Amino acid sequence: VQYAESGGGFVQPGGSLRLSCTASGFPFADRAMTWFRQVPGQDREVVAALNGAGTFSDYAASVQGRFAISRDNAKNTVYLQMNNLKIEDSGVYYCAGGFNTNGLGYWGRGTQVTVSA
Repeated sequence: VQYAESGGGFVQPGGSLRLSCTASGFPFADRAMTWFRQVPGQDREVVAALNGAGTFSDYAASVQGRFAISRDNAKNTVYLQMNNLKIEDSGVYYCAGGFNTNGLGYWGRGTQVTVSA
């Protein structure tokens, strides 16, 4: 199982970023996917989750209405569109197979998002 996250960067408050995560090593379309965020000194927290068909999603209260998770099963890729970014959205973002959990137990390297004025 491997995850390759990308799309992070430096952005000012109010800006947008689109993260991508390409997964391999398991039947992607059969598995829900979750985006997590980690800041130094804290555990990873769930940001958003999406079922395998892309028809049911769940979001952390802090990102509801600003972030959107989607997937392209033909590309084994899950996305996280992040709009109206806030400083507290900063962190390393990871994806993993599972709904609001890392069901497979593997992690990628993540992608750094820094929101700063």
